[in-house]
Amino acid sequence: MFTLLTLSMKQLGGRWRVALTVLLALLPIALAVIVVIAESDDESFHSDFINILLDGLLVGGILPIVTMAMSTAAFGNELEDKTLSYVVLKPIPRWHIAVPKLLASIVIAGPLIIGSGAIAAWIGLGSDPKIAAAVGLALFAGVTTYASIFTWAGLMTTRALAFAIIYVFLWEGLISSFINGVDYLSVRGYTLAIMHGIDKDGLGELGVRVIEFPAAVTGAAVVSVVFFLLTVRRLRVMDVP
Repeated sequence: MFTLLTLSMKQLGGRWRVALTVLLALLPIALAVIVVIAESDDESFHSDFINILLDGLLVGGILPIVTMAMSTAAFGNELEDKTLSYVVLKPIPRWHIAVPKLLASIVIAGPLIIGSGAIAAWIGLGSDPKIAAAVGLALFAGVTTYASIFTWAGLMTTRALAFAIIYVFLWEGLISSFINGVDYLSVRGYTLAIMHGIDKDGLGELGVRVIEFPAAVTGAAVVSVVFFLLTVRRLRVMDVP
């Protein structure tokens, strides 16, 4: 598995993909510095920072974009190049293939997104380590859950990126804004609820719209496991050219 993990990380760690990921990860930190200098005395600064930068930009935009770019390519590149057959023909359990593919995108995207969110929160919300830890842990849950979904999608179709974009921006971005209860089936909803559940005082602004903390943790875990198992099943039954 370690060999496949190393190869997968090299595959996903292309210069342009990593450069774009780093730039996106630096964006919340840069904006946090700018807004703290410009508006830190504003009475609504705390809530605006949480709603706009943490929720709207980081959790609603950068987190899914970076993760989908990595995870859909975990199997997608091999499907396009028709090289997946060399992997699945090896006499190894299919989960030995699925685990490294899933981990590769988490290992590359995770630290950048988690570090970006934790640092931005620390800068913008009073240098509070508890808030930074809450944001970092919630983003880890979000990265893992998205990676599980999009790794499966990348194995199902070479158009997985289009599916991922529709899911994120239509289901989680638009529909969840108008229909109550969608957050129980939303990775964005899980991430925000975990963030709030870890630090209800520092991130109290989220309390009016997030689901229950136990439901969020359970939902993120169940979705991650289910889509990982679907990935393993797909590897077992698919016809590889």
